[in-house]
Amino acid sequence: MVQGEAGVAAAMESLVLVAPVTALAFVGDVLLAGADGCFRQLRVRAGQLEELRRQRPGKGLEWVEELRFTPDSDLLVLGFHADSFVLWSTRAGALLRCLPCGGGHRSWSYHRGTATDAFAWVQARAVRICCGQAGSSGLQVLREALHGRQVTSVRHVGAVLGPGHPPMHVLVTGSEDTTAMVLALDTEDGTATPLTTLSDHISSIRALAVAAGSKPAPGELSALLVSAGGRAQLECYRLLLSAAPLAPAGINCQVLHVASHRLDERWDRMRNRHRVIKMDPETRYMRIAVVAGTDATELPPPCLVLAAACSDGSVRLFVLQEAARRLRLVAESFHHQRCVLQVEAFVHRPAGHPARFPRKHFLCSAATDGNIAFWDITATVAQVMAAPDPALMPLCPADLGAPVLTVLAHSCGVNSLHILETPSGCFLVASGSDDGSIHVCVVAVGAATTQLLLQEQLRQPSAHAAPVTGLRLLQPDLLASASVDQRLVLWHLGKAGLAFLGARFCPVADVADLDGWEAVGPEEQPGYCCALAGQGLEVVRCGWHD
Repeated sequence: MVQGEAGVAAAMESLVLVAPVTALAFVGDVLLAGADGCFRQLRVRAGQLEELRRQRPGKGLEWVEELRFTPDSDLLVLGFHADSFVLWSTRAGALLRCLPCGGGHRSWSYHRGTATDAFAWVQARAVRICCGQAGSSGLQVLREALHGRQVTSVRHVGAVLGPGHPPMHVLVTGSEDTTAMVLALDTEDGTATPLTTLSDHISSIRALAVAAGSKPAPGELSALLVSAGGRAQLECYRLLLSAAPLAPAGINCQVLHVASHRLDERWDRMRNRHRVIKMDPETRYMRIAVVAGTDATELPPPCLVLAAACSDGSVRLFVLQEAARRLRLVAESFHHQRCVLQVEAFVHRPAGHPARFPRKHFLCSAATDGNIAFWDITATVAQVMAAPDPALMPLCPADLGAPVLTVLAHSCGVNSLHILETPSGCFLVASGSDDGSIHVCVVAVGAATTQLLLQEQLRQPSAHAAPVTGLRLLQPDLLASASVDQRLVLWHLGKAGLAFLGARFCPVADVADLDGWEAVGPEEQPGYCCALAGQGLEVVRCGWHD
């Protein structure tokens, strides 16, 4: 019986589980663990239990026995793996203890103190006990690692402002260890505190995207997070962040799993699938971008359009219905015919009444041949708007057609891409390549017959000594670039081209991604912050003088 919530016991009958339930915990929401090595977060709505999130604490954990909360609100998972008793921290996403005991036991008990812990169990009619230090080995860890492998992507979600405290910035990192981590960044003392770990991917995470967050109330932040990676897998989450002085880092984080998608799901459901060629299981999403739908004037609030750059040479569009918790593929194109590395989206908002001057949605994709293609996806977005239910749209995805503009920007692969709208209504498109060069072009939206016009091109052939893997247009005349040569460089963008402003050596090796945001909160120094992800994570504050 779950204590503290009326009607929960009756609602449990409506939940169908394959594996038996081995543990229950109640704190705000119901947490339920099963013998399938997973635990689920549930809540009661209209007398029924609704599953919010399903999480597997550790790979290979076969039997979850108990869920415990620590005084600092960390959720500990106790269970058995192979012939050992394990203790797993969901906040750190790491194994805290592993005690050999011979396997799963029906009668056991575990106590964890501040300095020591003890595990007792009954085996062969004998009571056995194993005691040790709670911190395990004699090695002293100065700083815990965020991920077990390289960090491939980083995104800034927003800032949470608590009463009497400077704003706490929230970051999300994705890694090759198949996990994504939500971090609280304190720019005053330079500490990053893990809030939660997302472990729904079966392969490495290559890209992250965040829809513009909303603030339901002062001190709160709500944002939609999309993660993409290997095995053509997409995962969507709703992040609910709020200021909590007693929580770690002063932020309370709740994650709701919205939807997931894999390209081979349809093939797995087919009856005669042995007669149909299955999609390439090695297809990877290289980059993901939010197209539209964050405000009611773009799309109905339940809808969100996503664009993905794929390793099989395609550019794909998805529509997300958060209320129905459904993610569908609606359009695609194989124009590049080679691995697509980058994708970005932008919206042209002409002056005047929206009914007379409708908005135009554009997509920008770049591949390994150095070409940057621009697509007009206004008709596709309009089709999604007109459909009463995207689930009723044709099963076969529509064709995006041919791009409206193609620019040969580089001689090899494009590793970074960013777009910024200028006050004049034009768009700056900055890209970085494998050869260390940076290309910036200016495009404008013209008449209906010529949707995009290429107005100007600027090139910096030797911007870095290694591939440029990160670019951010901080403002129309300021560009930040990062490279595998471990340098973060600021450039002034003018009519004469790119002018070097300054550089900083970064200790993070193999830089894979760069994100930037403006520090505009109270008690913050004016300027920009840049986050570099690679073999680690580093956040740099960039300041300059006119």
